[in-house]
Amino acid sequence: MQRPAPANLPPLSSAAQAHSDAARAHLRAAIAAASGWLPFDHWMAEALYAPGLGYYAAGNVKLAEPDADGRTPAGDFVTAPQLTPLFARTLARQAAQVLRQTGTHTVLEFGAGTGALAEGVLRELDTLGLADTQYLILEVSADLRARQAERLAPFGARVQWLDALPQRFRGCVLANEVLDAMPVSLFTWSADGKVLERGVAVDAEQGFVWEDRPASPRLAAAVAARMPALPGYVSEINLQGEAWIDAMGAWLEHGAALLVDYGFPRSEYYHPQRAGGTLMCHLRHHAHGDPFTAPGLQDITAHVDFTAMADAALAAGLQVLGYTSQARFLMNAGLMELLAQLDPSDAQAYAQAVAPVQKLLSEAEMGELFKVLAVGRGMTQPLLGFARGDRLGKL
Repeated sequence: MQRPAPANLPPLSSAAQAHSDAARAHLRAAIAAASGWLPFDHWMAEALYAPGLGYYAAGNVKLAEPDADGRTPAGDFVTAPQLTPLFARTLARQAAQVLRQTGTHTVLEFGAGTGALAEGVLRELDTLGLADTQYLILEVSADLRARQAERLAPFGARVQWLDALPQRFRGCVLANEVLDAMPVSLFTWSADGKVLERGVAVDAEQGFVWEDRPASPRLAAAVAARMPALPGYVSEINLQGEAWIDAMGAWLEHGAALLVDYGFPRSEYYHPQRAGGTLMCHLRHHAHGDPFTAPGLQDITAHVDFTAMADAALAAGLQVLGYTSQARFLMNAGLMELLAQLDPSDAQAYAQAVAPVQKLLSEAEMGELFKVLAVGRGMTQPLLGFARGDRLGKL
């Protein structure tokens, strides 16, 4: 029997329910193949990326954009590039500085969503005199890749898609809300101060249930190095994200990577009051905390420990170039200058353009929750996005 879904979630169509039922069957089979217990990072990977069934691989509509009337259509969440083209144009200004400083002509974006960020960055780079920039995209979702190809068709051969990480790269890397979608390990502290790994099992009624087992020596050591033993404390650790940055140390020869995501430095991430962790799910613009609801149809994310990502960069031989809030980064990189170019004579159009910018900058919304971390190699000049309000000292 399936557990009751969290309250106030939208009803599923029969087709959506059938897809989720198929995803459940796949996940049950994966658990059975693992002798009845699957570590959560493996379960999350299957729920998100299983071919034809996982959330990012099944062809569902995932990212929403406001329509002409300002309403939000079907989808699960809205990212900054969908809110306003000014986000992409501002990010392009920072990318332009990286390209000029390194004498390179290539941008690589991970997880390009609907293609809105790529489109905005390319158009702004054109206005900045960098029309020779090539744009590479690494996208795991076939559905989103098709949407990107349609949207970016006007740029022709300047846009290309990769099927794997590059062996070497020189230029600017963009990753907007990429780290939060990587499968995370869940852990908890036992009453006697031991680290337990949280996994998923199947109960007698074929429902998914949590089950804790002793953590591997690697996981236990990683957790113990980051926080004190707090019995009953539950949280996440993104070892896959750290491995991704470690790999970047091998292929990023010259340039910088701009990592934009929601998260905290370690002192805040593993704060004693954040005892339930940060795991979050998104289904049709409803956020809740149950990953077992509607597998295959909902996104599953966790906030980013930016201290861990900076440490991984340093260990990989990369520079840590800056860390600050999204609001501060955008203002440093020229968002207010772009906003000043808007024509205020059309009050309605001006208000529609300004409203999403307030969401990007507001401390109560995306401005403070989202952070920007820049890492790189061979960069000799400070990045303009961190000119004021750099928080490297808090990592």
